[in-house]
Amino acid sequence: MKKLVLYILLFSGLCANAQFGTQIFSKDPIINLENFDKQRVHWGYFLGFNSYDFKFDYINPTVRDIEVQGTTGFNVGLVGNLRLFEYIDLRFEPGLYYTQRNLKYHEPGLIDNLREVKSTYIHFPLLLKFSSKRTGNVRPYLVGGFSRSWNLGSNADAQDDNMVGGNFRMKTWTNNYELGVGVDLYFEYFKFSPSIRGVFGLEDEIIRDEDPNSPYTGNIGSMKTRGIFVNFTFH
Repeated sequence: MKKLVLYILLFSGLCANAQFGTQIFSKDPIINLENFDKQRVHWGYFLGFNSYDFKFDYINPTVRDIEVQGTTGFNVGLVGNLRLFEYIDLRFEPGLYYTQRNLKYHEPGLIDNLREVKSTYIHFPLLLKFSSKRTGNVRPYLVGGFSRSWNLGSNADAQDDNMVGGNFRMKTWTNNYELGVGVDLYFEYFKFSPSIRGVFGLEDEIIRDEDPNSPYTGNIGSMKTRGIFVNFTFH
């Protein structure tokens, strides 16, 4: 989390101190792309980072034996923006998200206690963007909505589970809601939008082992995705 916030602050700082950065943050800036947001439809792309996690609810809440060790992943995708009203836009941001979560089990006597959950998501968010009034070449915004994710690394079709073949299995499709903040920065030839967004799974994603007493899934009541995205969008 700290690394992701640092990335966005450093990147924004570099832009602010670049040669044309004074046109963005100066007291009396030259107005760039004055009519850009009046377009009915415009397109863009994004690059970014992610940090995925799991939220576990346990059948026996006194035994919380799973430690989630997150890693920093990579995002890339496209942006389609539809202007609805002066301060409200509808956005579709399909993207490819690479991530890995390591599950460390603290079950007493369990030797094979690590599962590397590698996921490649094709992510389909439909979001509403609520923008403030533009001030010079800066325009903050809030964004929120729902998304559906296709997990290409779910292992859902694997015949062997954790107890037999060491396969940690998840459902292929998941639904989420998302909330975030960002800022539009208008330069001479393009608009740059750094943002940070949280994603929260709405449903249980785990496929349980055949053995109801499995040390890997037996005590899990539900397992839901949650994560943080830091995206750098160019229009």
